Amino acid sequence: MIRLLPDEQKEHTMPATSSHEPTPASDEASADGQPKTSPKRRRRVWGWTIGVVVVLAAAALIWGPSVYRTAFVAPAAESPVDELQNDSSGVQASPVAAGQWSVASGSYAGYRLDEVLRGENVTVTARTQQVTGTAETTATQLTAAQLSVDVGSIASDADARDRYFRTQAVDVSQHPTATFTLTQPADIADAGGATQESVRLHGDLEINGVRQSVTVDATVASDGTGVRVAGQIPIVFADYGVQAPNLGFVAVEDHGFVEFSTVLSHVG
Repeated sequence: MIRLLPDEQKEHTMPATSSHEPTPASDEASADGQPKTSPKRRRRVWGWTIGVVVVLAAAALIWGPSVYRTAFVAPAAESPVDELQNDSSGVQASPVAAGQWSVASGSYAGYRLDEVLRGENVTVTARTQQVTGTAETTATQLTAAQLSVDVGSIASDADARDRYFRTQAVDVSQHPTATFTLTQPADIADAGGATQESVRLHGDLEINGVRQSVTVDATVASDGTGVRVAGQIPIVFADYGVQAPNLGFVAVEDHGFVEFSTVLSHVG
């Protein structure tokens, strides 16, 4: 029987080398010590990203018009005629006093048009309160009237649209005002002196330095001391040298309306 000394026993029981090697990491370490993304994982990330882009692009094509309408275009303002007719004071039958009138605070003018996005119409309105003018009446007729509008102050809900309107559609620097001038007397009261609700006005409309004869059916309301007149004048832009813009995905119809709502104050 051979007996081992203590040191010899220790050497005999411990293996010279380990039979297990360290398990390598699944991803190599980058220079900053963070694990690198494997090529397989990168392919999965890119595939997911491309899928999201395709879905968003499809949604834009399908819902683009409604998104543009709801997110980028404010709801169109009520027409001046509807506004006057729906006013709480209603359309009164009080006689209109004869004499001189001037356009007072509360008046406005502007335009209404349709933008078309992939076949869907989006109605746009733009207005200004920079309106001046005068009128003359007898007991039954409007015998003279002139309305002037500061075109450069007309504003919609979009700065880009307004810049185009002021620099491209209309040359505001050369033609800063638009005017309407009555060319024929208009009956504004019946034989009994009651104000008519609807009045047909014939006149000349000048926009962008171009003057055209127009006819407008206006709505009139009188409370005996003041008069409100509201109307829409249909126009074709090309008749006034105005080129309707076409931006590819958004086009503008070649026609629209000039709108006005005037408050006339009796001055004598």
